[in-house]
Amino acid sequence: MQPVLKPLYSIVIPVFKNEGSIPSLLQALQCLTESLDGQLEVVFVVDGSPDASFSILETKLRSVDFQAKLILLSRNFGAFAAIRSGLKEACGNYVGVMAADLQEPPSLMLEFFRALRDKPLDVVFGKRLSRVDPGPAKLASSIFWSTYRRLVQPDVPEGGVDVFAVTAAFRDRLVALGEANSSLLGLLFWLGGRREFIGYQRLARAHGKSAWTFRKRLTYLLDSVFAFSDLPVRALMFLGLVGLGVAVLLGLIELVAKLSGLQTVPGYAGTVLLILFFGALNTLGIGIVGSYAWRAYENTKQRPLSIVSECIEFPKRDP
Repeated sequence: MQPVLKPLYSIVIPVFKNEGSIPSLLQALQCLTESLDGQLEVVFVVDGSPDASFSILETKLRSVDFQAKLILLSRNFGAFAAIRSGLKEACGNYVGVMAADLQEPPSLMLEFFRALRDKPLDVVFGKRLSRVDPGPAKLASSIFWSTYRRLVQPDVPEGGVDVFAVTAAFRDRLVALGEANSSLLGLLFWLGGRREFIGYQRLARAHGKSAWTFRKRLTYLLDSVFAFSDLPVRALMFLGLVGLGVAVLLGLIELVAKLSGLQTVPGYAGTVLLILFFGALNTLGIGIVGSYAWRAYENTKQRPLSIVSECIEFPKRDP
């Protein structure tokens, strides 16, 4: 085998329940490496996948024509942690991130790398112009990204971002941020830099089903909000002011009722309403403040965001 050479381009691919798409994925990557003059490295990160993704990749990567690394995480740490692990291992001057399900055209990586190479850019994002997905999936995605843009990052495109590419220098700044329970996309936009958006059409899923469940969407959204926005605290303060106004109003109503003789059970209605209102408000406040406190506590532990069980390198084959 040839000695391992430093690639010019790297692609990081998180893998979770993607065994069905691996043959097509490797074929698409084979086409990419030919278009990139053989200067491609691919870093696969198996995020504790319960299927045979790791064993299939370990076997098939021995016969590919591009340089590769196969990383196995000790358990499922989530897509952000898996991508971060892959970014740390990538050696190219330009590093792209794509999904293993091939819903984003692999050829988009060529456009990303060309833009980073030919223009003074730090990061390039894929901007979804349309998507071939079922109606409910489109609606759920639209609601999610609309909420994300309103509460977290207004600069994010309306359809969201799933694929991107960065320079090695920008990647170094990104992986240096070791925040737990954060948002990769939020960090990318928070870092700023010179950016460009490239439009594409999202393809239909050919294998398996999406692991992007409602629970994961909600967790990701909450992590993003608590990591990048003080909106919940400001909303709580606003509710507190509203509650104060309600309390004053109820007090005036009770006073008028008592003076006019309309009050049948003295103080009952006002007392119950005040207890219910402020009890609910206090519970909400404790939950919001507790969420911020828990996330701050998690970051003080300084635990690694992921644990690599195994890393296998596959040098480029001799021609």
